[in-house]
Amino acid sequence: MSDRFLIGQIAAGRAAPLQTSRSAAKPAEAGQEAGQASFQKLLDKERLRFSLHAEQRLNQRGIAFAPEQLDRIANAVDQAAAKGAQDSLVLYRDIAMIVNVPSRTVVTAMDGQNANQVFTQIDSAVIVR
Repeated sequence: MSDRFLIGQIAAGRAAPLQTSRSAAKPAEAGQEAGQASFQKLLDKERLRFSLHAEQRLNQRGIAFAPEQLDRIANAVDQAAAKGAQDSLVLYRDIAMIVNVPSRTVVTAMDGQNANQVFTQIDSAVIVR
């Protein structure tokens, strides 16, 4: 065995750039895009979601929404989204809700009995009439 390094011979050769087969990459990307599109359709179908925490708070406080009330709240979230909001305070009657606008998820909710609250980490507020 020789302890010599053949640096000159290695350096003289050129390494070809690594090429990936585009046909192999496209099906994965297309499948991913199709999966994202179908997931997005599922999210769009559900206009408003409630986190487990929000559901618990609503149940504890005896708050329930009729379908037309949920539509009004969802429209308020649409308005917040149109303005680029991320986390919004939505006020509906005597109910205050913190909504994550991109995911359309009500994070927490409280009624008028908890009136002395300070809301932080919100970037917008929508009052629903």
